[in-house]
Amino acid sequence: MRPIAIVLLLLVTGAAPPTAQRMEPDSPAPAAAAMRWRLVGPFRGGRVVAVAGVPSKPHTYYFGAVAGGVWKTTDDGVVWTPLFDAQPVQSIGAIAIAPSNEDVIYVGTGEADWRSDLSSGDGMYKSLDAGQTWQHIGLEGTRHIARIAVDPRNPDDLLVAAMGHAYDANPERGVFRSRDGGRTWQKSLFRSDDAGAIDLVRQPSNPDVVYAALWSARRTPWTRYPPVNGAGGGIFKSTDNGATWTEIAGHGLPTAALGRIGLAVGYGGAGSRVYALVDADKPGLYRSDTGGSTWELVGTDPRITSRAWYFSEVAVDPQNADVVYAPNVGLNRSADGGRTWTPIKGAPGGDDYHALWIDPRDPARMISGVDQGTTISVDGGATWSTWYNQPTAQFYHVATDNAFPYRIYGAQQDSGTVGIRSRGNYGAITPRDWETVGGGESGYIAPDPDDSDVVYGGNTYGGLFRFERATGQSHDIAPRDPRDVGVLRREAIHRFSWTSPIAFGPRRTAGAPRAIYFGSQRVLRSVDRGQSWTAISEDLSRRGVDAAPATGGRMIQDLARAEAFGVVYAIAPSPLQSGLIWAGTDDGLVHVTRDEGRTWKNVTPASLGAWSKISAIDASPHEAGTAYAAIDRHRLDDYTPHILKTTDYGATWTEIVAGIPRGTFVRAVREDPARKGLLYAGTEFGVYVSFDGGGRWLSLQLNLPRAPVHDLVVHDRDLVVATHGRSFWVLDDLAPLRQLDPSGPATRLFKPSQVVRVRRSVNTDTPLPRETPLGQNPPDGAVIDYQLAQADTPVIIEIVDGSGQLVRQFSSGNVPPSTNATTPFPSYWLSAARVPTARAGMNRFVWDLRYAAPRAQNPDYSIAALPGDTPALPLGPLVLPGTYQVRLTAGGRTVAQPLVVTMDPRVRTTAADLTKLFTLERQIAAAIDESARAMDGDDGSDAAANQKRTALGKVNDALSELLTAVDTADAAPTRQATAAFAAFRKQLDALLRNPAR
Repeated sequence: MRPIAIVLLLLVTGAAPPTAQRMEPDSPAPAAAAMRWRLVGPFRGGRVVAVAGVPSKPHTYYFGAVAGGVWKTTDDGVVWTPLFDAQPVQSIGAIAIAPSNEDVIYVGTGEADWRSDLSSGDGMYKSLDAGQTWQHIGLEGTRHIARIAVDPRNPDDLLVAAMGHAYDANPERGVFRSRDGGRTWQKSLFRSDDAGAIDLVRQPSNPDVVYAALWSARRTPWTRYPPVNGAGGGIFKSTDNGATWTEIAGHGLPTAALGRIGLAVGYGGAGSRVYALVDADKPGLYRSDTGGSTWELVGTDPRITSRAWYFSEVAVDPQNADVVYAPNVGLNRSADGGRTWTPIKGAPGGDDYHALWIDPRDPARMISGVDQGTTISVDGGATWSTWYNQPTAQFYHVATDNAFPYRIYGAQQDSGTVGIRSRGNYGAITPRDWETVGGGESGYIAPDPDDSDVVYGGNTYGGLFRFERATGQSHDIAPRDPRDVGVLRREAIHRFSWTSPIAFGPRRTAGAPRAIYFGSQRVLRSVDRGQSWTAISEDLSRRGVDAAPATGGRMIQDLARAEAFGVVYAIAPSPLQSGLIWAGTDDGLVHVTRDEGRTWKNVTPASLGAWSKISAIDASPHEAGTAYAAIDRHRLDDYTPHILKTTDYGATWTEIVAGIPRGTFVRAVREDPARKGLLYAGTEFGVYVSFDGGGRWLSLQLNLPRAPVHDLVVHDRDLVVATHGRSFWVLDDLAPLRQLDPSGPATRLFKPSQVVRVRRSVNTDTPLPRETPLGQNPPDGAVIDYQLAQADTPVIIEIVDGSGQLVRQFSSGNVPPSTNATTPFPSYWLSAARVPTARAGMNRFVWDLRYAAPRAQNPDYSIAALPGDTPALPLGPLVLPGTYQVRLTAGGRTVAQPLVVTMDPRVRTTAADLTKLFTLERQIAAAIDESARAMDGDDGSDAAANQKRTALGKVNDALSELLTAVDTADAAPTRQATAAFAAFRKQLDALLRNPAR
C-alpha cells in the first residue's frame, strides 16, 4: 500500500464551479398551455444501472433509468410509478437509501456506463419523504455519478463516487464527502482531472472502512464502442470514513493497463473479504481475505470479464461471502468464492446486466438493473418479475407511416425495433398494438411511404433490412462489401457507424419504387427496394484530415490519426425539388446536391469545426432553398445549443437558438409542413418551439419528462417525439400552434382540426386489469381549443349541425354528476364528466361526437372498460360525417368555427346505411327520454300509477338495451333491431295514451 495526498475542496451548494452546467430556466409557450403530451409506449424497459430495495419494506424497491428518471414499486414490481418527472434531468447513475432512515433517498445523476449513447446529469438530489419530493444538493460539475455510500449510522453522512466529464478532463471528479446531508461537500479522494471514481463500497461490519475504485476513461467524438483507458486508475482504502485514503496496489493485483474496477465487501465476520473485478492486462475477479493487503486471482471466466468497461460490477451474498454475483451479458453466480460461475438469468442475444442489490436481511430478495429495464426476484433468483411494464425505452429516431391509425416506428437501444399504433382499437394502446419490424437496436426505421406494410430498418455498423408485414420476414439488404472484413476503419470501402441514416426520396414515376438513400461515408442509393446499391457521392467526410479534436487531451488526440474517420450521419431529400439532397457528417461537414448526386457542393458553415456532428437536417417543406441543421457538439464537451438555418441552398447560414438554454444541446429540428416558420427542436433536455423561423424559442415541455429527445416528426396534425429514455410521446392536434396570431382577439375560438369519427373501443373481451400498463389513445372526438381574456368567465360551447339544429351544449357552470356508488366494481373504472374549463389563456375541450346520452333509469357498463374511461351506457348517437359548427359564448360574445367530421376510412358502410343507423339511434334515444319524462310525471301515488311506472321502467330498460346493441358497430341496423324498436315504440305509445287511474 502507498499513501496518496488528499485534496480537500469545499463546494457550497448553489455556488457551482465554472465548468458546471445546470440547465438554465426556459420560457413556456403560452399557446400550448392547455395541451398535454400523451404516452404511447411501448412499455419495454431501457437501460438501468441504479437499483435499491428497502430492507424493512419487503415489497418496495427503486430503480433509476439511465435516461428515464427514478421509479418506485410497492408491490414487487407489478406496478412502477415515476418519481422524478418534475426534475430537470432524467439520467440516473446511482441511488442510495439511508439505512438509518429509509425515507431519506439520495440520487446521483448521469450514467457512468460510458457507451456512445451516454446521457449526463447535473449532480446530486435528495428526498426526505421516500421520493415524493426532491431537492438538488450540488455537485453540478460532476456530470456522471457512479455510486453513493451512506453511513448506516447517520443519514447525513455520505460519500459519492463521481466519474466527471466523459469527453474531456475536469476537476469535479473523484470521491466527494458530505457530513451535512449535501449542504456542503468536500473533495475526499482526487488523483487528477482525468481519473474519476467508478465504485465505492463500505465494509458492512465497520462502515468507517471504505473502498473506492478510480478509473481514467474518456469517450471519443468519433464512433468507437468502448471508451479509452488512461493512467491513474486503481483501488483505494479509507479507515476513517473517507477522510483519508491509501492506495492498494501490487500484492497480487494487476498493475498494467488498469481499466474499470468493481468492488464488493463481505458482511459480518467476513468483513476482511474483498472482491475486485478488474479490467487490466490480467483481467478477472481478484479476492482478498486480508482487507486488501494481499490478493488472489480467482475468476477468469470470460462470462464475467467480457466488455469489462461496460459491466464490472460485483455483489456478495450478505449471509455467505463465498456466494458472489457478477452481472454481465447474463447474471452470473459463484458459490465457491468466485472460482467457478453459473449464469442464473439471461437470454440468447444478451440481456446485459449491470447492477444488483441484495437485501442484507433476506438475500432471497434481489433487484437487478439490466439493459432491458429492471427485474426483481424474491426467491433467490429462481424467478423474476417482468420488465415489460416500464416505459423507459431509449429510441434513436422516429418515423410514422401513412396507415390509419398511423403507426410510430423506432429502434430501441438494447432491445430491437418497434412499430406501435398511435391509436389502439380497445380504447388504449395495449401490448397487442406493437410489434418488431426488422432491423436492430440502433438504426433508423423508414416505412415505405407508398406501402405501410413494408418497413426498412437499420442496424449497427451498416446493417439494413426490409421487413414485410404480410409474412413477418426481414430480408437482409445491407450494402456490405466482402472486402471490408477485417479491414481498418480508415481503409474500408463502406465505413459505417453505430447509427446510419435511411431516407426516402419523393415519388418518381407511377408504379416505380421510390429511391432509398443510406449513409456510409458516402451517400448510397437504391431504386429497387434495396436489392442493389450505388454510391452517388464520394467520401463526404473529412477523411481523417485535421480530424484531431481540440478537446479530450492526449488520451483522445493520439488516437485520431488511426481512428478519426467520419461518416454521413444525416440525409435529407427535399420534398419540393427533385434531385435536391442535403447530407451532413458526424465530423462536421455539410454537402448539397441539386442533381441527384452527380455533383456535390461543400456548404459547411464556417463556424463548424471537426466533430461538430450534423445530428439532423430538415429540408424545408415550404421553400426548396431552405434547410435547418441540428449541430451536436457534446462529444467535444460542448453542451451549447446549435441550430443553423440557410435560405439560399447553403451559401450562407444563420444561428437560430435564442431562447434555448445554455447547456441544452440540440439533436433534431423540424419545420411544420402546415405553417411556414413553425419549428420544433428536440434537445437533450426536452422540446422547444419557435413561431418565427427560429428567431425565438419557447419551451414545449408541458408534462413531458425531461428525457433526451433524440428525434421528432410532424404527422398530419400531431407532433411525435422519440425520447431516449421514456419511450414515444405524442402532442395531439397542433391547431393552436399553427393558428397562433398574437395580434388576434384576447378571447378566441380556434378552428378545430378535421376529425375522424372513430369508436372509443371495440373490445368484447374481459377488460385488461388496472395493473396492465397501457399507452394513451388520442382524444376520442373533436378537439376544441379556445382562448379567454380573463378567468372565471362562464363558457358555453355549442355544436350545431348543417341545418342549424343544436346537437350538443356544454357549460363551464355545469355541475358534474356524482359518482355512481352502486356499481358492483370499484369506482376507479368510471369516466369523469366532461366540463369546459374557464381559465385565462388557453383552454382545450373534447367533444366525443355524440348527442347527449338519453336518460336510462338503469345505466349499464360495457365489458369494453378502461380504468378512468368507462362511460355509462347507453351513449348518445354518434353524429354523421359532415360539416358542423362550433359556437363559443364567453364574456358576452359568441364566436363560431366550422368543424368537419369524416368517417373512419376503415369502415366500408355506405352513407345511406349510416343514415339508417343514425336515424334509428335517434329514434330510440328520443323514446328513452320520453319514457323517462313520463316516469318523472308519475309519482306512483296509487297501485295503478305504480303499475304504469313499472311498465314504463321496463320499456326504458328495454330501449336502453336496444340502443346499446344497435350502437355496437358502424353498420346498417338489422331487421330484428328495427322490428324490436317498432314493438317497444308501440308499447310506449300505449302507456303514454293511457293515464293511470
